Amino acid sequence: MTNEPTRTYDVIVIGGGPVGENVAERAGAAGLSTVLIERDLLGGECSFWACDPSKALLRPAVARADASRIPGLDPAVAGPLDVEAVLAHRDKMSSYWKDEDQVDWLDSVSVDLIRGHGRLTGPKQVAVQTAEGDTIALTARHAVAVSTGTRAALPPIPGIDTVRPWTSREATSADKVPGRLAVVGGGVVAVEMATAWQALGSQVTMLVLEDRLLERMEPFAGELVADGLREAGVDIRFNTVVASLARDDDKVRIMLSDGKRLSADEILLATGRAPQTRDIGLETAGLTPGDWLTVDDTFRVTGVDGGWLYAVGDVNRRALMTHQGKYQARIAGAVIGARAKNQPVDDTPWGKHVATADHAAVPQVVFTTPEIASVGLTTREAEQSGRRIEVVDYDLARVAGAHQYVEDYRGHARMLIDTDRNTVVGVTFAGPGVGELVHSATIAIAGEIPIGRLWHAVPAFPTLGEIWLRFLETHRG
Repeated sequence: MTNEPTRTYDVIVIGGGPVGENVAERAGAAGLSTVLIERDLLGGECSFWACDPSKALLRPAVARADASRIPGLDPAVAGPLDVEAVLAHRDKMSSYWKDEDQVDWLDSVSVDLIRGHGRLTGPKQVAVQTAEGDTIALTARHAVAVSTGTRAALPPIPGIDTVRPWTSREATSADKVPGRLAVVGGGVVAVEMATAWQALGSQVTMLVLEDRLLERMEPFAGELVADGLREAGVDIRFNTVVASLARDDDKVRIMLSDGKRLSADEILLATGRAPQTRDIGLETAGLTPGDWLTVDDTFRVTGVDGGWLYAVGDVNRRALMTHQGKYQARIAGAVIGARAKNQPVDDTPWGKHVATADHAAVPQVVFTTPEIASVGLTTREAEQSGRRIEVVDYDLARVAGAHQYVEDYRGHARMLIDTDRNTVVGVTFAGPGVGELVHSATIAIAGEIPIGRLWHAVPAFPTLGEIWLRFLETHRG
């Protein structure tokens, strides 16, 4: 243990993914001395094992599927993907799992970096254990922000410890294509990785506990994704429970609860996420290690005396997506800065009740074939909230721009209108290219734009954006 004196900063940030980076940058921009602690690669899951590498794997699969339905182009894309080129591009997009560029950026915004494992040791106190075995003691004048994110939550399947299963990390960084890949789960990671690896040459079998894919989205979204996966050759088995696992002769042996067996070269467990809070000293703040951190709308952790502890990003479970975490981070950094200067938090650019977008207008894109894009409430969520809603459905294939996109376009769109307020509260699109539609829907919901005003937002012809006119015409009847 080093004997150096305790280092003091205005703000300490534990966790150097994109959320922690943004908290640190915003606190620094407010004039506060800030240090960021990261035990792995600066840039976190999104940069190295999630957003960037997964989309690099998915883009060729989705582009080929779309191109195969464009007259005059379809014969040119009939062959298999160049696996070596796809994986090389994935490696490049992941910066070859090196974080020098991220470090340079952090230096440019005058935030210090300490590499190691950070743990709370008391109010505004943090100890960092470095890889060299040294311990660095830190004190915060104003705030400590926890931005440690999540890890894969593995189910308690007998034999799981013997099979070396893939999680999302291995699925996005693997350097060879497994001949047979079993995917356990039916959520976003499961369908995206099934899409990518089937396109790269694996024979993918999906083992889904529920009776449909993407259970938290509108039912038609999961149905269209299931159709696309089956057309690509994926074997989807619904209402399926994995009873036990074993690895034998370098193969994974999978026993199902109905007595059936199957084998795979690799198995991906895409069965949810858990907070990275087991070993960060939460007990010293009166909290339970391993728990999600509950926060108020300024991202202060509730139940901690003194209001010095903040939790930002996935670790607070408000919206487990990178773009939402970065939104929270920008707000949290500004709020911490305002409070350090004894200014009211409504002096920030985001107003007093700052965290609203991670409740009412959370956009998401699932990069499958077809794409799924959604924001706001689903029909089930809207009904459970007690709202009176009108459901407006439209076949995206009837939009003129769809036929400019691909031949034989298949898709669907749904808009939910709060009939008491006459505003949009939820939109879901399913079809090729719909990811670029979601921000217009996000603006409509976040801005609470009255339906009467949306009539004056004229979409260009012929584009997929014309769905907004078709929504309104269908609503008017």
